[in-house]
Amino acid sequence: MSRDRIEVAAGILQDEAGRVLISRRPAHAHQGGRWEFPGGKLRSGETPEQGLRRELWEELGVRVQAQEPLIAIPHDYEDRRIRLRVFRVQQFTGTPRGREGQALRWAALETLHPADFPAADRPVLCALQLPRCYLITGEDPRQPEAFLGRLQTCLAQGLRLVQLRAHRLSDGDYAQLAARAHACCQAYGARLLLNRDPRRVRDLPQDGLHLSSAQLRNCSDRPVAPSQLLGVSCHTAEELQRAAALGADYALLSPVLPTATHPDAKPLGWEQFRQLVQQATLPVYALGGVGPQHLSTAIQCGAQGIAAIRSLWFLEQGSPTPCPAH
Repeated sequence: MSRDRIEVAAGILQDEAGRVLISRRPAHAHQGGRWEFPGGKLRSGETPEQGLRRELWEELGVRVQAQEPLIAIPHDYEDRRIRLRVFRVQQFTGTPRGREGQALRWAALETLHPADFPAADRPVLCALQLPRCYLITGEDPRQPEAFLGRLQTCLAQGLRLVQLRAHRLSDGDYAQLAARAHACCQAYGARLLLNRDPRRVRDLPQDGLHLSSAQLRNCSDRPVAPSQLLGVSCHTAEELQRAAALGADYALLSPVLPTATHPDAKPLGWEQFRQLVQQATLPVYALGGVGPQHLSTAIQCGAQGIAAIRSLWFLEQGSPTPCPAH
């Protein structure tokens, strides 16, 4: 017998120190005793935004003035099916307090452990720690000094997640460039993911690994430690499901729009992209023909943000930061 999904809205409130507000579920409730992000079930006829504002007033006594979609997660528990729609609350008035007797806590992101939260909330923890814009490095890695200078320019403008894409380099040259690029990223508090055969970069300095869709098909176990990031390139709903089953932290879904990099690939378009993201159970970046000017559209489609080579790699020195850090 099919079960209707329970629609739930939750909000991410942060203080000036960047800590997030979490509340503990009552012991008698579903997933009782676990921490969660404040929110609750939508009422009949409510939009997610309306439900969010009502729930945060009823639970916390705060008035939401502005919010932005963060992630939407469908999840099946043994006894119920839910769709969790999570918003980053950008502005609110009032001081949060547990109006329903629930315990509240402001917590630093790095102290949040997935085991303390309901399973549906766990991708939210990852989404909170991923930036809105993701840089994939461009040409020319065969000129390392110019390459690293361009990387430093991008990092100085606020980019904090970088994929080292340099397929034409030999393993030895890639290893040397990866070591220098990682040191450069560390200096700016950014994370560097390597795009290479996992077996050939296992001992290189890195913050994670990015797999192609072909590598995903041949990968049965997560190839990096839980403390490192794992990303996957995807093009279909099936690949998004495989990425989630592998334990990937995010997916790149492409191509959204026509792109010079893969001119023969049929673009998804924003509507199909949105439909695929709605089915996904992990954060998804839009890739392919997109840039900072498409960030708002991507977010409204449910994406984590945008990933790009040209539109982020060829930034001019001194130009404004193209994407918010979060």
